[in-house]
Amino acid sequence: MRFKYLVIALIAFLAYTYGAKAGKGRYKEISNFFDSFWNDPKVKKARAQAKKDVAKARKAAVKKARKAAH
Repeated sequence: MRFKYLVIALIAFLAYTYGAKAGKGRYKEISNFFDSFWNDPKVKKARAQAKKDVAKARKAAVKKARKAAH
């Protein structure tokens, strides 16, 4: 469900930045905000933790699928 909201937000952002008459200045302002957000140490830490969680869940799912197949 979160992925769905993320995709909708991304589409809205792209539509606004490419379709709005706000101009290049507003685009750069928004772009700089997202760059600073993406490179924030807390966000980097959360992304790293999410990657670890996904890898752990993937391993568990593969193990469960292999067990079910045999």
